[in-house]
Amino acid sequence: MSKLRFPEGFIWGVATSSYQIEGAWNEDGKGESIWDRFSHTPGKIEDGTNGDVACDHYHRWREDIALMKSLGIEGYRFSVSWPRILPRGRGEVNQAGLDFYSRLVDGLLEAGISPFLTLYHWDLPQALQDEGGWPARATVEAFAQYADVISRHLGDRVKHWITHNEPAVAGFEGHLTGRHAPGIQDWNAALRAAHHLLLSHGWAVPIIRGNSRDAEVGIALNLVPAVPASASAADFHACRHFDGYLNRWLLDPLYGRHYPADMVASYMAQGHLPAGGLTFVHDGDLDTIASRTDFLGVNYYTRRILRDENAPDNLPQTTFPAPDSERTEMGWEVYPDGLYDILNRLRFEYQPRKIYVTENGASYSDRPDTDGRVRDHRRVDYLRTHLAAAHRAIQNGVPLAGYFVWSLIDNFEWVKGYTQRFGIVWTDYETQERIPKDSALWYKDTIAQNGF
Repeated sequence: MSKLRFPEGFIWGVATSSYQIEGAWNEDGKGESIWDRFSHTPGKIEDGTNGDVACDHYHRWREDIALMKSLGIEGYRFSVSWPRILPRGRGEVNQAGLDFYSRLVDGLLEAGISPFLTLYHWDLPQALQDEGGWPARATVEAFAQYADVISRHLGDRVKHWITHNEPAVAGFEGHLTGRHAPGIQDWNAALRAAHHLLLSHGWAVPIIRGNSRDAEVGIALNLVPAVPASASAADFHACRHFDGYLNRWLLDPLYGRHYPADMVASYMAQGHLPAGGLTFVHDGDLDTIASRTDFLGVNYYTRRILRDENAPDNLPQTTFPAPDSERTEMGWEVYPDGLYDILNRLRFEYQPRKIYVTENGASYSDRPDTDGRVRDHRRVDYLRTHLAAAHRAIQNGVPLAGYFVWSLIDNFEWVKGYTQRFGIVWTDYETQERIPKDSALWYKDTIAQNGF
């Protein structure tokens, strides 16, 4: 078998987010977040749970750092809880929250692990939501203050910064489908929220650079390659529209191309935008959004096959989705070529200076056997095939500098509660015991060899 070796200096990491692992939801002066409110609302979470305790990382962070060190992890991507720092979203700073993340960063550095800090992974302070949330432009100003507070406090030690995680999900799942916090279903609110998320990114970039010398600053997007189900014009149109909705709506303005004209026209025609179009975009906004960044984070899980079921003369489907046996327990098709495709597309169409795969992983619920071992062979196969696809992209000249598995440990999976397990480490939610799965041991060997 051939051996794949990654470039020297390639960063092998794992990723988590604050609400999904920290717990301590109301301790040490932390304010309420929109996910605290949302998960406490009956009927919002599939198994009726919440993130009040989650993985208790707030109290067990030393144990989790030791676990990462034992696996040879080189980079740890985590997010800061905004309401733990600014309980009201702006104004008075909660020193206990700053101290927690300072201890975490110091612990990572002592273990030889580079901190990759995400400012926003969806847990907006509820106080800001009560004032209008992301559809309100004032939230952009509050985010700028938050970015300044964190980067001034940690900028001497943290050198990799991610402004936002998946603004498309925060914007559209939170404000259009309503499946995520804050649970709004309104096209205009969703488009305004997405714009203000991007604008706050642009405002934060120079603030972080000013407070963190020699820092790398970027943003992480969930990108989904789309293919038409057949050669019909209807399916190609459905594919183009989906790509514009999820991928191009964020990539184009971030790389100086403004919002896609075809999508603006479509949204106006459907009544999702007023006759005046993007009235919430102020002079200078698009230049701010396109602020120079040092890297793009890519979160990849699966692809989409698009078919227009309403077209009367549609062709027979020629691109077929994988059978259930080739899907994760989230129902997502296992399609590693999609990672190869999206990385190459980014290189040729947008030319980011550097790319990190900031999330990639799979949900499988393999439990400890009688001998205490978690034999999650499907996850090992998933990681191996996706890393092989990433390696092929590097050979094509894609500037891929690191890979972060989602996730370090099983955790609270948003609306799925605790029904889905993405971790390479098993979490017993009653005892909080952590057990490295076979995938963690495979990843440890991969890191040691810088390949497989």
